[in-house]
Amino acid sequence: MTVRTMVEAIAHTLGREMARDERVIVFGEDVALNGGVFRATDGLLARFGPDRVVDTPLAEALILGTAVGLAASGMVPVPEIQFLGFSYQAFHQLAGQVARLRYRSNGRFDAPITIRAPFGGGVRTPELHSEAIEGQLANIPGLKIVLPGSARDAVGLLTAAIRDPDPVLFLEPLRGYRSLRDDLPDDEDVIEPLGRAKLVRDGSDLVIVTWSYQVEVARRAAEQLAEEGHSVAVLDLRTLVPLDLDTLAAVVARCGRVVVAEEAPLTAGFGGEVVATIVEHCFYDLEAPPARVSGYDVPYPVGQLEDRYVPSVGRVVAGCRRVLEVAP
Repeated sequence: MTVRTMVEAIAHTLGREMARDERVIVFGEDVALNGGVFRATDGLLARFGPDRVVDTPLAEALILGTAVGLAASGMVPVPEIQFLGFSYQAFHQLAGQVARLRYRSNGRFDAPITIRAPFGGGVRTPELHSEAIEGQLANIPGLKIVLPGSARDAVGLLTAAIRDPDPVLFLEPLRGYRSLRDDLPDDEDVIEPLGRAKLVRDGSDLVIVTWSYQVEVARRAAEQLAEEGHSVAVLDLRTLVPLDLDTLAAVVARCGRVVVAEEAPLTAGFGGEVVATIVEHCFYDLEAPPARVSGYDVPYPVGQLEDRYVPSVGRVVAGCRRVLEVAP
């Protein structure tokens, strides 16, 4: 067992999967010689050579278009989009090609493509580097959306994603790369099936539903509320597509009160989909209207202002208090 940060866990998993299956190929901007801007691919070039770890031009459409061709040729591509906001430059490839390969070929071609991309606030990045656009991407049929909230889940979910015959967007929290760490096995395969949420903290008064780094924010908020006498659960969805409706409904039914936390802007963020799903399936279990704590409906701000934009422990706690104060 070795204590690894999330970014170390991702690098370890990539190396393990490349050693396990010679069809796995990693490529993207600065992933080879530089080992990735966050070192998520560090050491892979030396281990596997330039035919399997490839630096690409600064062209996101080319990166994802290449992934489609490789997948159709029998390879297992793991392309990196250097920051999730850059995926706008490849949306026509992502929605029109990657997500449709199996459908448009009537099952003739699998699409075992795992697209890695860091995202999220709190690290003072420039424009288009921190945007949380997972809700927009979840609206593309054919894509699975995976967002680990711990180093251990990063290992298990990335392993499952690479071995999945469908395309997966694997979104990694920038703020969690080096702040989140777990004790992980060195050689044993750790696989977390896609489509299963995880109850990070149990509780009975209210549940905070969230994903990615907001899981850590929610956990701290729940601890603060526990000091005030409230029993607050934290549910990490882990995958937005497919959504684990059974676990979500069971936890909501037990608690009766819900707060959904996410970093995206409020309007049309995936939190709205979660609330709609809860109302549709758990309406008679609710003791108060669900609430959302999110970013705001403005372009992602400059670094000096992002602490006001990204949901903090204080904002999540305040949202929970509002819901807890509503009479049943």
